[in-house]
Amino acid sequence: MKLKRLLSVVFFVIASCVVSSAQDVKKIAILETVDKEENVKYGVELTVRAQMTKAITEIDGYEAFDRVSLSQLMGEHNFQRTGYVSDEQIKALGEATGAAYVLILEVAYVDEITIILTSQIIDIESTKVMQVAIEQSATDGASILKACRALTRQLLLADSSPKPGTGNSTYVQRPSISSNQQSQVREIDVNGVKFKMIYVAGGTFTMGATAEQAGYENDETPAHQVTLSDYFIGETEVTQELWYAVMGTNPSNFTRSSRNPVENVSWHDCQAFIQKLNQLTGLRFRLPTEAEWEFAARGGNSSKGYKYSGSNRIDDVAWYDGNSGSTTHEVATCYPNELGLYDMSGNVWEWCSDWYGGYSSMAQTDPSGVGSGSIRVFRGGGWNFYARYCRVAYRYYNTPDTRYYGLGLRLVCSRL
Repeated sequence: MKLKRLLSVVFFVIASCVVSSAQDVKKIAILETVDKEENVKYGVELTVRAQMTKAITEIDGYEAFDRVSLSQLMGEHNFQRTGYVSDEQIKALGEATGAAYVLILEVAYVDEITIILTSQIIDIESTKVMQVAIEQSATDGASILKACRALTRQLLLADSSPKPGTGNSTYVQRPSISSNQQSQVREIDVNGVKFKMIYVAGGTFTMGATAEQAGYENDETPAHQVTLSDYFIGETEVTQELWYAVMGTNPSNFTRSSRNPVENVSWHDCQAFIQKLNQLTGLRFRLPTEAEWEFAARGGNSSKGYKYSGSNRIDDVAWYDGNSGSTTHEVATCYPNELGLYDMSGNVWEWCSDWYGGYSSMAQTDPSGVGSGSIRVFRGGGWNFYARYCRVAYRYYNTPDTRYYGLGLRLVCSRL
């Protein structure tokens, strides 16, 4: 897994449990890395560092390590001026500090007076991201403290919910499964391989060339109103390990990890896979309609109106031409969108069920595309495509027998 930098200043916050005679104390160490080429204002950097430290220490049972005392450790493990944090670095940091978790806080400018603080908690043993939270803030000290307090409450207090008026929160939490109540997530097990389906509540949205989709193509017009029923959609693209568990083969070109998305599959291959998956599970999986795909990519009823799926900054949420290193990557290693869905922008393109055709200006309910055709739609962009192809409204297409090492799929099910 590689965790990707936003823009400007990155703080590594390492939490470790230290048992004392009085109580268990979770000690937090703040380590910073600065990319000088991004022209970060030093005053903002200092303010964020100080206010995050203050917010952490305000929570009972937490205290902050001295940042200076850990500068040597930071240098030894090459945390400064790097674009990634590797699994090895996370584990080395845990061994050196006795930490159980890493909290990474990243800062990016929206404009001269506004910043975005994005944070995530990583379990050191598994190196998996547990939760993600985002706050927008003005650059004055009081606003930054307010945002940092909201972040720490969301990420460090597992049983605490954000309170009204604690910052302009756009918090995104990984979905979790509850056995005692109806959940928004369903976990499916196929021959020992587990995957998650995320519930998408039905709603009405504007599909196509909306205002934030600058540089849109002609086939994204006219923008039109679509109403959808409830459905479930895959948390990630279908992985190579799931395809192998169902089909007993792996057609992919990039096979470094079984958690990479399956690719090099045609639309017809996907239908064969889904048919066998349905036989194994007794469920009725299918490819998403183009409308279902776009609604989910936009964040469903929780949409913030982003250009890409989950952010206006492509590097937050997608593996694409500008950062992929000419390969696919393990699923769920970028940030999720508002619904908790990963990689709907970038990594691999995703087949949809629809024939490709022009849009109508008429409002539609549960559309399934044109009635016939010779080419099928796929969506989302891929590891070797420019950012503009990863926009949530961008459409691409090819014949249903096309196989390509940047083309995969994501599952949908109307009921689970």
